Amino acid sequence: MATTLPETATSQSQTLIPSPIEIDTDSSIGGNLKSEEIRSTNGGDSVDKLTEKHPGNDDETQGDKRKREGEDEEGETKARHPMWKTSLCSFYRRQDKDCSHGENCRYAHSEEELRPRPDNSWDPTSERAKKIMKLENGDNIVGKDDVREDVFMPDALVDSLDPSLDKCLLNLPKKWISDDLKSFMDELGVVYKTARKKTGMAVGFVGFETADLVKAGIERMDGKAIGNRHVKVANVVPRTFEKKAMLTVPDSDDPDGPLSINGSEDGNAVPRARTVRDAVTPLAHMSYSDQLEHKKNSLAQTLKRLTRHARKACSGGVTLPEWILKSKEIGGLPCKLEGIVESPLVKGYRNKCEFSVGLSVQGKPTVGFMLGNFREGVTAVEEPVDCPNVSQISCKLASIFQGYLQHSALPVWNRIDNTGFWRQLTVREGRNPGSNYDIENFEANISEVMVMVQVCTTGIDKEVLTKEFQSMALAFSEGVSASSPPLPLTSLVVQDHTGISNVAPADAPLKPLSMLKAKSASGEESESSVVEGIHDYIGNQRFCISPTAFFQVNTLAAEKLYSLAGDWAGLGPDTLLFDVCCGTGTIGLTLAHRVGMVVGIEMNASAVLDAKRNAEINNIKNCRFICSKAEDVMGSLLKEYIDVAIEKEEPLRVSETNDSGDASGQKESSLDGKVDLESISNETSEANNESGCPQICQEEVKGRIQTICSSEDQNGRNGSLMRQYKDVVAIVDPPRAGLHPTVIKALRTHPSLRRIVYISCNPESLVANAIELCTPSTDKSEKGNTNNRGWRNRSVAGQARQRAKSMPTSEPYQPIKAMAVDLFPHTPHCETVMLLERF
Repeated sequence: MATTLPETATSQSQTLIPSPIEIDTDSSIGGNLKSEEIRSTNGGDSVDKLTEKHPGNDDETQGDKRKREGEDEEGETKARHPMWKTSLCSFYRRQDKDCSHGENCRYAHSEEELRPRPDNSWDPTSERAKKIMKLENGDNIVGKDDVREDVFMPDALVDSLDPSLDKCLLNLPKKWISDDLKSFMDELGVVYKTARKKTGMAVGFVGFETADLVKAGIERMDGKAIGNRHVKVANVVPRTFEKKAMLTVPDSDDPDGPLSINGSEDGNAVPRARTVRDAVTPLAHMSYSDQLEHKKNSLAQTLKRLTRHARKACSGGVTLPEWILKSKEIGGLPCKLEGIVESPLVKGYRNKCEFSVGLSVQGKPTVGFMLGNFREGVTAVEEPVDCPNVSQISCKLASIFQGYLQHSALPVWNRIDNTGFWRQLTVREGRNPGSNYDIENFEANISEVMVMVQVCTTGIDKEVLTKEFQSMALAFSEGVSASSPPLPLTSLVVQDHTGISNVAPADAPLKPLSMLKAKSASGEESESSVVEGIHDYIGNQRFCISPTAFFQVNTLAAEKLYSLAGDWAGLGPDTLLFDVCCGTGTIGLTLAHRVGMVVGIEMNASAVLDAKRNAEINNIKNCRFICSKAEDVMGSLLKEYIDVAIEKEEPLRVSETNDSGDASGQKESSLDGKVDLESISNETSEANNESGCPQICQEEVKGRIQTICSSEDQNGRNGSLMRQYKDVVAIVDPPRAGLHPTVIKALRTHPSLRRIVYISCNPESLVANAIELCTPSTDKSEKGNTNNRGWRNRSVAGQARQRAKSMPTSEPYQPIKAMAVDLFPHTPHCETVMLLERF
C-alpha cells in the first residue's frame, strides 16, 4: 500500500517537494513508522523531514538524461543528494534482501555500498562504526573482512611469563609446517626461541628471548611477501585460564605487595603460570568444610533444574505430579537434599591415577597431568607434585617411569599430530584387609600395586618392542627396590592403543610383563611370575581388580556410598536386586547377604570375570553376572525373572556342575565377536584351580547374552529353581553419560519394579534420566522430533523432555530423597544418590 503526500501551499515546500512522493509502507522508509522511528531506524538521518528529494521521483531529475556508465563521481554527487547511501537500508538490516526500490533506493544495501557522511562519520548501525567505537574504547575487534590483530595460540602454552615475547604470524601458507616456518625465519636472519606452525592453518607462533629480539624480528618479518600474500605480525591473546592466572607475584620481602615486570610498582604484574595443582584439584585452596558446603550448594542448584525441566515436560494438559507441586515448600528442589557425606580420607585417597605422558613447557619428556584441556590449546604436561589427591606411591612410580623416558629411544606421544609411542601410565593400588586403618599413614596399608603403561606400537618393529619392554620392566624393578621403603609393585601390564584419545576401548590388547629383578651377587637376574591384577577390600570382602575394570577410586568413601544405597533400597530376604552397570560387582556383592538374589549387568568382559571371581573368593552364591550392554538385556531380564515367575512358566535352571568342576551342557556365546570366551574360560579355570574355587559356568540366554552365574553349590547338585520375589529393586551406577534411553524405558514401563536407587557421578545426566523416569505419561505419546538439527541443538535435559513425551503410558517414579557423597575431595565432583519410588 502506498500513501500519497499532497503538495503543500508553502513556497518552501513547493520548492523542495514539487510533486507527490509515494512512500511504500512495506519498504524501509515508510509504513506506519512515526518520524522518530524512521529517524532512529536509519542511523539518525533526518528522513522524517521529507525535505530531501527521492531520486526515483524527483521532477528535477526526471527530465535530465540518466547518468551514463563511466560518468565521474562529481556528476553523480550533483545529481543526487549528499546523503546518498550514507545509511544502511532498514529492510536490508532486517531481511538481508533488497527492498522494493531496487537500485534507486537512497540507502545502502551492504557494507560495500555504504559511504561516509559529509562529516566523515559512518552510520552508527554499520559494522565500520561499531569497529571505530570499539577501537576508541581500546577493545580488540575482528571484522568480517579485516585481518585479526590478536589471535589465540592453539598449539602449546605461552613460552614465557611475558606475553609480549610471543608473536603470531598471519597470512602464512596453509601447507607449511613448523620446519617451513623455521626455514623462512632463518632466511630472514630472525633470532627466535621457538616456532610452531600446524598444517591447514594460516597462522604460526614464534617465541623470542628478549624484547630487542622481538623488535628486530618484527622489522624483518612484518610485510614480507610470500607469494601474493604479505606476512603480518600480531600479538597473542591469552587463553581464559591464562587470564585468570594473571595474578600478582608476591615479593620475597613483602608477601602482600605486587611485583611488576620491571621491579617497580607500576601496576604491570607478572602473570603466574598455571600449576598442576590448579588443573587437577581446583578446590585445594579451600578448607575441607568449605569444599563440602560448596558441593552441596552446587548440587542443590542442579536438582532445582530437574524441577524446572520436569515442569516444562508436563506441558500439553498433563497434570503436574505431587512432587513438583510440593517443590515450592523446599525451595524448588524435587525432593529433600539430606546433606553430604564427607570422605574419611582427604589426602592421597585415589587408588587409581592415570598420568599423561608428554612434553613439559620446557620440552622435557614428563609423566604427570596436563595443565588444561586440549581444546584450550594446552598440550604441556607437568609432574604431579603438590596434588593432594595423589598418593606418594603413585608419584614415585611416575617419577621412575619419567626417569626411564629420558633415555628411551622411542618418542613420547604428540597430541598435535597424534604420533609417538609412550602415551599414559596408570597406577592402581590395593589395601590390606581390615577395618581399622591409620588415616594419618594410610599408605602403609597399601599391599599391592599394579602399573599399566599405554603405548602405540604402530610402525615399531617387534624386536624393538621386546627389548624396550624388557628394559622398562628392569627399570621399574630397580626403581621400586631402590625406594625407601621398597614400593609394593605387584603387576606390570602394557596396553596397546592406536586411537587419538588416551581412553582406550575395552578390547585394547593387554600384555602382562614379568618383573625382572636386579642382578644378584652371582650376576644372574631373577624373574618373578606374571600377575595381571591386584586385590582390594570393601568392608570384609576381597575384590579382584583387572587392569581395565572399574573400581571406585576412593575405597573408604565407597564403603559409605554402598552402605547408604543399601539402606535406601529397603533390601530384604525376598528382594531381587538388579545391579545395573555393576563393574566388578562391588555393589551387588557387598549387599548380597541382605537380598535373595543379585543380577549384575556389565558390558566389560574382564570386569564380569572379576565379578565372578569376587563372588567365588567371598563364597557368595546368590549372584549372577551378565556380560552385555544394559540396553540390550534389561528388558529380557525383567521378563525372565519377574514375568516368568508370575505367569508360573517353566523355571530357568542354571548349568549343572559335577564334583570335578566340569560343566555339562555348557554353551559359548560370541559377545559380538569381541571376546574370546574359550581363552577367557581357560584362564579363569586355571586361576580358579589355583585358588581352589569352582570352575566358572556359562549359559546362553536369549541367544547372544553371555552369562556368568555362581548360584550352583559345591556338592555338584543342580542350581536352585527360579523363585518368585516379592520385592524388586534396581541400583544403577551408570557412567558419566547416564543410562541409555532403552534402559530407562525398561525400568519405567515394568510395573513390578517399584524402587530405584540412582548413583550418579554426573548430576547433569541424573537430571536428564530423572526427567524421563519421573514425568507423567501423556495420553497421546508424541513421536520424536523430525527436525534432526533442532534435536541436536537441544541440551541434554531438553532431549530428555522430548523423549519423556514419547514414553509409553506407565506409572512415573517420584524422587523421594537425595544425598551427596564426597568421593573426590579437592575437586568439584561428588557422587549423588537419589531414591526413586512409585507407590
